[in-house]
Amino acid sequence: MAASYILLLSALLALAASPAMAGDPSALQDLCVADNTSDDMAASYVLLLAALLALASSPTMARDPGALQDFCVADNTSDVFVNGFVCKDPKLVKAEDFFFSGLDEPRDTTNKVGSNVTLLNASRIPGLNTLGISMARVDYAPFGLNPPHIHPRATEIQTVLEGSLYVGFVTSNPDNRLVTKVVRKGDVFVFPQGLIHFQFNLGAKPAVAVSGLSSQNPGVITIANSVFGSKPAISDDILAKAFQPTPSSSPLSLPWLLPRPWPAIPVLSRTLFVNGLACKDPKLVKAEDFFFSGLDEPRDTANKVGSNVTLLNASRIPGLNTLGISMARVDYAPFGLNPPHIHPRATEIQTVLEGSLYVGFVTSNPDNRLVTKVVRKGDVFVFPQGLIHFQFNLGAKPAVAVSGLSSQNPGVITIANSVFGSKPAISDDILAKAFQVDKKIIDLIQAHF
Repeated sequence: MAASYILLLSALLALAASPAMAGDPSALQDLCVADNTSDDMAASYVLLLAALLALASSPTMARDPGALQDFCVADNTSDVFVNGFVCKDPKLVKAEDFFFSGLDEPRDTTNKVGSNVTLLNASRIPGLNTLGISMARVDYAPFGLNPPHIHPRATEIQTVLEGSLYVGFVTSNPDNRLVTKVVRKGDVFVFPQGLIHFQFNLGAKPAVAVSGLSSQNPGVITIANSVFGSKPAISDDILAKAFQPTPSSSPLSLPWLLPRPWPAIPVLSRTLFVNGLACKDPKLVKAEDFFFSGLDEPRDTANKVGSNVTLLNASRIPGLNTLGISMARVDYAPFGLNPPHIHPRATEIQTVLEGSLYVGFVTSNPDNRLVTKVVRKGDVFVFPQGLIHFQFNLGAKPAVAVSGLSSQNPGVITIANSVFGSKPAISDDILAKAFQVDKKIIDLIQAHF
């Protein structure tokens, strides 16, 4: 019997460690807000087995297909039907496959709800295929509404560029709890995957926001359109019974539209170390757990490279825990550089808010191909997960960009710092051989780090 348990445990551990499970841990309930004060530890084998069983049966495998090479640019000319898109021949890939221009341009909001969403998914930017992220600009007319809707395949992280929005989401059954916040220019708010959410412009002037979404094709289900405008229509008998149209009924209590909560796994009382962060008691969750203010404020770029990255990950916005996305503001001094670096756990999609940047990434061995582009205000560029990439401000004035990243904790490996500034230092013999230069040159470079 003991051997059977060991075999089962080994199989589950292998499943948990497999490449398909290598993305951010999937959410098993509406909210798993990071609890940085947790003292608990799963210390028993029974509890470990239960946790691994939950992991094995979780919807982690339902995420966007992972990249098995540097990129898989969508080939929209193929007649083959796959989950996502067929890959274009890598030799035919060009910078334009990762590029979109004009996201700074206002959109027409003269419609019934007074809003307009410009979604940049893998159909609009083919290079997003397999990379698990997309971006959207949302324009709101005065008092305009982005009506209650669901993204079935993505969490959304949004920052306000202009105006003030009243935003919120509704938790699933049985609580159906509404979590709301007024967000202003520079504020950031998170809408968890699969939950009904909305944004409303509180002002008499237009408002604008930019969102990152944790899927190359997040999908959208506008509740009113789907329930009352389906083709063919849902029977009015069914809808009448479902919505119980009386003065006391609530249009947000839609039992079948929201995912069921998963039972929490109990933990024993000791220090808990988990992949990500432990969950806060859902009853203690508040709007501030999904909120950050001040992303519109310029950062100090008086440093050697002339750039400053403000990363909003699950440590800064606890509500991001398990949701597979984060956001960053990057400030560049005149001719400032965000030096060559890697995000080991995330693809980055970036839009320029001010200035002009020379951006690029390098493919892996054996080609080590440099793909570059000059991007200006309103342009969007994609940096595939795990590839060395950079941004350089071409102008004599400061520049600013906002990025979405497809992990709650994307990580960053700055090449120069890691190779020449490690602690303890990598042997200059090794580096001299690797870079095919004299050790004195290596020592000189290491002295700067």
